[in-house]
Amino acid sequence: MVAPGAPRGVFVGLTTLDVVHHVDARPPADGKATATAQFVAAGGPAANAAVTFAGLGGEAVLVTALGRSPVAEVVHADLAAHSVRIVDAVGDRATDTPVSAITVSGAQRSVVGIDATALRVERSPELSGIVDGADVVLVDGHHPVLADAAVAAAAAAGVPVVVDAGRWKESMRRLLPRTQVVVASAEFRVPGAGDSAATARALLDQGIPTVITTHGSAPVRWWHGGEHGTVPPPRVEAVDTLGAGDVFHGAYCFYSCRPGIDVASVIERAAAVAALRCRIPGPRAWLAQLRSPGMSG
Repeated sequence: MVAPGAPRGVFVGLTTLDVVHHVDARPPADGKATATAQFVAAGGPAANAAVTFAGLGGEAVLVTALGRSPVAEVVHADLAAHSVRIVDAVGDRATDTPVSAITVSGAQRSVVGIDATALRVERSPELSGIVDGADVVLVDGHHPVLADAAVAAAAAAGVPVVVDAGRWKESMRRLLPRTQVVVASAEFRVPGAGDSAATARALLDQGIPTVITTHGSAPVRWWHGGEHGTVPPPRVEAVDTLGAGDVFHGAYCFYSCRPGIDVASVIERAAAVAALRCRIPGPRAWLAQLRSPGMSG
């Protein structure tokens, strides 16, 4: 149940079914390993951010592509259990939902997935009614048709757009000039940029008001309104970093909706949520800790 006055976020992009195995050590070639734990949950950048936003107390709407299949039913059930409303752009299509196979060993993970390439969206549903009244829109660029429609609807409604820039995609060429915030991983590069700092400068030169780069356990760097700073994340013993960046994005969206809060404070709070996720194994168990004092406030 969403509390009255809670922020509303629209998250646009990839959703997968994540099949996760925790192991003490990765198996060698042609070898096997016995898992110490296994989990099945919805994944993908936009989906994970939406789950985080909802877990913090926001109203989360996920615009994605799932289709009709047994795998899609599992994804729907998991997201519904975590209060995420789904708008499925290919809900009438009998097709395979993307699946990711993930191995987690300590704080390291390996992911094999097909992303959005097996489930292309040719036409977006009407998004103006979904975006109108939202406080923030996040796009991850995985479904370009959906991202383009969402950004256009956000511009018409005056809703700020956050781009999750995990890695360069050609869809970014159209998205970046129309966004207000880019949250980029340390590995993200715009064409021609040699490193993260050059990428940030290139984004700022495009006129993007707020640029943020995350660097794992190193300080988060930010630029906004002619100012620049760093925010050190909490020091924690990381046991499971799967989706930590997505969690940061969802938390950033949530806290950015608070009136009068500055960029550094939003980043500090989002980094605390991402650090919490890294301390607790499994894709969902950590959400229970969001009810602790200070997390959703």
